Amino acid sequence: MREKAGYRPFDIVVWGATGFTGRLVAEYLAHRIGEDGPRWALAGRDPAKLERVHAEIGAGANVPILTADAADADSMAELARSTAVVLTTVGPYQLYGEPLLAACVAEGTDYADLCGEPVWMRQMIDRYHAAARTSGARIAFSSGFDSIPFDLGVLMLQQAATARFGAPCPRVKGRVRGMKGGASGGTAASLKATLAALKADPALLPIMLSPFGLTPGFAGPPQPRGDAVQFDEALNAWEAPFIMAAINTKNVHRTNALLGHPYGRDFVYDEMVLTGPGEAGEAAARHLASNPSIGTANDPKPGQGPDKAARDSGFYDLLFIGEMPDGRSLRYAVKGRYDPGYGSTSRMIAETGLALLRCDADGGVSTPGALLGEALVDRLRNHAEIAFAVEA
Repeated sequence: MREKAGYRPFDIVVWGATGFTGRLVAEYLAHRIGEDGPRWALAGRDPAKLERVHAEIGAGANVPILTADAADADSMAELARSTAVVLTTVGPYQLYGEPLLAACVAEGTDYADLCGEPVWMRQMIDRYHAAARTSGARIAFSSGFDSIPFDLGVLMLQQAATARFGAPCPRVKGRVRGMKGGASGGTAASLKATLAALKADPALLPIMLSPFGLTPGFAGPPQPRGDAVQFDEALNAWEAPFIMAAINTKNVHRTNALLGHPYGRDFVYDEMVLTGPGEAGEAAARHLASNPSIGTANDPKPGQGPDKAARDSGFYDLLFIGEMPDGRSLRYAVKGRYDPGYGSTSRMIAETGLALLRCDADGGVSTPGALLGEALVDRLRNHAEIAFAVEA
């Protein structure tokens, strides 16, 4: 386990443990970590709520409660100094995230969040990447369903392609074959906050629109727009736009850039939802495109989410197709049990935190794929019930 400078009483602190997703992260760790495992703690603003969560999730007596205030810089600094890793589920991050992020960078503390807010992420990259490299803080944005299954799915496909073809695939398609589970209240709130920020400052719009919005100094070739219904001849299926492609594609390109472009500097990637062949597939694609799953009056509120039965019955099935210039191709699947936005996401960020404890990568504002790669894949396979495999 990598040691931080100076004594730190905790290995992992869950910030926002009284929120809906934060509680799920804490509950997972309460059952995942034994008494002789990493030292961890629950943290938030309200000690009474933290006490209730502590009791309800069955956290042991060796798991303490920490209180802090995101509006108090000294409080955030003290929290960051107390631990090797902070896991934060408190979004929208553009409204509440920077004080904790800044404290972690200053103190050399590793940090993982669930952020799907690319404009804020780019601002944080510009503001803190150099300082994080100096302090050694590893900052892992988007450590949940956006964007770990997609980021790692492409990474693993390219490893398989290099083994099979002797080179990575310059073109990869990410396709959602099936998914059960709604967007979280935090995701909905983050979308609203992002739209408000773009309205207030239209100069930020190019970051949101560019697939390379998170790779300052690098822009690759033109990418598929992914904003309209289309028919894919190679897959014999209709496809609809995928609401999360705007963040996932940016993270995939950032991983490629941070690793030195192992996928190539001409790499092309997009994401869509597969709806099937024929008239039925077309009708389903057009219905999906005209009825967004998020950004409506029916969005869940932060703190709201599905019950345990709904979380346990959720799933996702993702297909990645790598295409070589000579027509050869490779298919790779990522399949997760539990609903993506809560049940699986809480496991992903928790395993990211545990993986960071054994990570020797340099500091900086990064991605889970670039920081942890196959080590995180192994953890997700073994503990989070997420399958990664080449398809025949």
